[in-house]
Amino acid sequence: MVDKPQSGTLFGIPYNFERPSAGRMLSSYWQPGKGMLVEKPFGIGYTLNLASWRSWIVLLVAGGLLWNERQKSKANADEAEADDGPVEVIVD
Repeated sequence: MVDKPQSGTLFGIPYNFERPSAGRMLSSYWQPGKGMLVEKPFGIGYTLNLASWRSWIVLLVAGGLLWNERQKSKANADEAEADDGPVEVIVD
């Protein structure tokens, strides 16, 4: 029986299903000589390279958007609680 390869590329997208080790996991997220995206240590696709300043910008923007969304939903919930009283409708 032929063993299937545990790492490689499929349609230009990298995959790696080898058992991850702690050293490989840590070294894959911090690669100073590489670009913003690097191959995932386990799974399919790419992940952020935390040695790149561009990755930190992406994380800050994503965190800011998430915080903003949560603040909006919290404000909408507070408004909905305040508007639960009876409503008077006048028809001419």
